[in-house]
Amino acid sequence: MERPCSITPDIDILTVYFPLAGFGQLPINAFVIKGEQPVLVDTGAPLDGDAGDAVPRFMSALQQVIDPAELKWIWLTHADPDHVGSVHRILEEAPNARIVTTFLTVGRMSLYRPLPLERVYLLNPGQSLDIGDRTLTSVRPPSFDAADTAGLFDSKSRAFFSSDCFGAILERPARGADDIPSSDLEAGQLLWATIDAPWLHKVNESAFAASLNQVRKMEPEMILGSHLPPARRMTEQLLRSLAAAPTATPFVGPDQAALQLMMAQLTGDHAGERATA
Repeated sequence: MERPCSITPDIDILTVYFPLAGFGQLPINAFVIKGEQPVLVDTGAPLDGDAGDAVPRFMSALQQVIDPAELKWIWLTHADPDHVGSVHRILEEAPNARIVTTFLTVGRMSLYRPLPLERVYLLNPGQSLDIGDRTLTSVRPPSFDAADTAGLFDSKSRAFFSSDCFGAILERPARGADDIPSSDLEAGQLLWATIDAPWLHKVNESAFAASLNQVRKMEPEMILGSHLPPARRMTEQLLRSLAAAPTATPFVGPDQAALQLMMAQLTGDHAGERATA
């Protein structure tokens, strides 16, 4: 886990960087909105080693930002493991918190560990939740890898929490998206989009452009993606990069021959290390 840090006086980010061998590093973010009714957006990933030690690491980072008992809402953007990793532990330590999500997310979670229905608050894209000092509106992002995905728009900060949309595979960690050279950011976005949402190659370009324009109409001050460093006043740049995804080169992963070569190289490296020792 990276050290938690503040994006604004009332929004904090919790990040772990996950290495993708041969490609780069993928940030995996969760966020805390410190409103009148505090909200945790997503709950971390059981990916940094054994699942058993990932949850305590996330909880330790969360406790540096807020006492989990103060949370009133836990917003799950969708049920992929890197978004729901610590949800059940947090429910134990946040007894007054309710889970904001969609019916499909509840259904997907029920396949392996169901959510307690009495603590679920279902909110569909287009519907809003008043949390006292701001309104959170559920938004279906233009790009996603799961049918249950719903990001959110914060009326106070004007931040769009975009879930997997606008994600990027990076060469190295970055504090903010504006710290990444534009060409590297675009390449990282396109690589992620072609991996995460291969259906974009089959989408009607006019319909996709219209969905991108819906983000533009929100006029977000920030894009806070689950797999992107915070992007302040970079909406047009991110939209242009994503607009190129339908015509980008489709991602083709390694085949068996490539896998055997990678394994042989790894075995050789380890053999060399043993010989040196």
